Amino acid sequence: MIGAIVGDNAGFWIGRTIGVRWVVRHRSRLQLTIRRLKLGQYLFLRHGGKVVFFGRFVAVLRVLAALLAGLNCMNWWRFLLFNALGGIVWAGAYGLGAYAFGETLTSALSRIGLIVGVAAAIAVVAALVIARRFERRLEDAAERALPGPLRGPEGCAPVAAEGE
Repeated sequence: MIGAIVGDNAGFWIGRTIGVRWVVRHRSRLQLTIRRLKLGQYLFLRHGGKVVFFGRFVAVLRVLAALLAGLNCMNWWRFLLFNALGGIVWAGAYGLGAYAFGETLTSALSRIGLIVGVAAAIAVVAALVIARRFERRLEDAAERALPGPLRGPEGCAPVAAEGE
């Protein structure tokens, strides 16, 4: 549990300190506009706790949630709370599950693992399609909630964006 929490805090601070500058510098290669970057900050402002907590249970998001939270200027105390809660529940559930079910759980998960993986991939694609469909509306909401320049790393103060 402690390792999961400490590791994600390192990812958070990497995202907070160098992530924003790197993304702004390379945003054209990443096909990110200032409006899309601001949208990410807005979504983390509104749903960051859920992303950090539930991200523990999704393999790819488990690796990226902390970095994205730092990159998108999530408040560190809020991140710490949801990261700790997620880490405790995640590690506890896996530890207790392995202890209680051992071999039975391993064989059951190997049988349904492919099905769960396909379902997760379908869910991600559906979420991306829905996000693209509502992107302009969400970008407008983000601009109303976070007017002005893009927030950056130093306490999430404004950052100068190239070409803006």
